[in-house]
Amino acid sequence: MQTTKAVEQKVWALALQKVQDYKMLVKFRLTLTVVFSSVMAFLIALSGPVNWLAIGILASGGFLVTGAANALNQVLEKDFDKLMKRTAGRPLAAGRMSISEAVIAAGFMSLFGITLLALFNPWAAFFGTLALVIYAFLYTPVKRLSPSAVAIGAVPGALPTLIGCVAAQGEITFLGLSLFALQFLWQFPHFWSIGWLGFEDYANAGYKLMPTNRQGERDRRIGLQAFLYAIFLVPVSLIPYMLEVSGWASAIVVVAMGLGYALFAWNFYRAGTRKSALQLMFFSFAYIPVSLVVLLADKI
Repeated sequence: MQTTKAVEQKVWALALQKVQDYKMLVKFRLTLTVVFSSVMAFLIALSGPVNWLAIGILASGGFLVTGAANALNQVLEKDFDKLMKRTAGRPLAAGRMSISEAVIAAGFMSLFGITLLALFNPWAAFFGTLALVIYAFLYTPVKRLSPSAVAIGAVPGALPTLIGCVAAQGEITFLGLSLFALQFLWQFPHFWSIGWLGFEDYANAGYKLMPTNRQGERDRRIGLQAFLYAIFLVPVSLIPYMLEVSGWASAIVVVAMGLGYALFAWNFYRAGTRKSALQLMFFSFAYIPVSLVVLLADKI
């Protein structure tokens, strides 16, 4: 009896570990934030009653495509993930999952995910495919070559909002482009703060995401870049108001969020400390969800 129970416990433990491994493979929490931004953009752009089935299809398609991109990213970076404390425990890096299993999983996720997006229109499927290809096969290798990878990665990082808009509207509109620009610009201060905090870890793995000075140290000018991108967010965040999609209340909030973001970025530039980088990073976590929620709430 005890032997049977021990076997059951072992099987259960292996099953739980497999679930955890797949959550790590698709970067579960990060993927949920991507789905959130896409669904919020869909609701902001939507005219007419809410179709919950459509939201479910969009969320599922976005989750699968994003999960596939993250899986392929880990396949390509398996040997480098072993060199970083933050990523050494991932299933491929730790040897708990084979490359073939991860590639097959990514293949099925991309197939079903893009198919679900295609149920809306060709634009949604095209941008979903574009995001996957750029992230996995352009951004991933360029990370080891140049800091320009950040700008490349910001494109697939911002496409979910555009996908949400084209899924709702059936075409590329100024609203879709404005939400794309919002999430595109937001990523630079967000990543510079994360890159600053994890500089040694990235350097140990051979990544060249962060600009460096002649001594190979962090380039303080990235703080100024973070500030400028945050400032650019202010006029961009007003476009939904100018398009009469939202009202003055949300305009005030998103402008205040943009100015707050710029303030933290400026402090990061002036101080160049771990504390200032942490403050900027934590504020960046709030910027996108707060901005999208207030735009939707004001529209409603």
